[in-house]
Amino acid sequence: MFRCCSEGETLQAEINWFGLAGGIAVVLLIGVSIFVPWWQLLVGDSLVKANVSPIYTNFDFIGGSFTIPLLLALNISSIILLAAGGVAILIYSARPAESYSRRLLGFGYRKPLYALILFTVGLVAIVLVVKSVWSIDVPLMGSGRTTLPTNMTQGLTVSVLMVAGFQWPFLLGLAAAGLCIAAKFYDNKIVPIQKNNATNTSTAPATPPPAVA
Repeated sequence: MFRCCSEGETLQAEINWFGLAGGIAVVLLIGVSIFVPWWQLLVGDSLVKANVSPIYTNFDFIGGSFTIPLLLALNISSIILLAAGGVAILIYSARPAESYSRRLLGFGYRKPLYALILFTVGLVAIVLVVKSVWSIDVPLMGSGRTTLPTNMTQGLTVSVLMVAGFQWPFLLGLAAAGLCIAAKFYDNKIVPIQKNNATNTSTAPATPPPAVA
């Protein structure tokens, strides 16, 4: 009976549910970010559109879509790192007490957080550079009307409406990062449970052999 209860407790502790949810969220994030950007900028009446994310970044100009090779290379690198982190978290979550699991957790749980930080910092830096170099105020969120530099408009005064905002995949990224970080803290609780169960099972009194008549 003791062994049955101990084995049942160990079975419940074998899965890190935060890590499992976080790994699934990371994989889902990669898939949806190919089609829906994390941040979008509209200039004028859809004259220029910027769809930006660590997974896929492209620009629309008067109906034509294009991307930049450097950004495409960075996007591919982000996909590889996020996918590796998501798979590592999923493998760890299934067997968190294995000898290799802590290394998988340490490798995987930081990847969504790093993607969010680098994306946000990079986006803010680009907005500041555009304002400093070309004197164009690009909003991070909301809308605003800005006047284009006269050297771009042949001396004419032209103002355009800009609308920008974070899209729902950015929120999914926040959720994925939060779940992966929660998996790291939860790991400290479930691994001792498994070790204690293993110790209790090993120290349980053995059934004496039947007496020989």
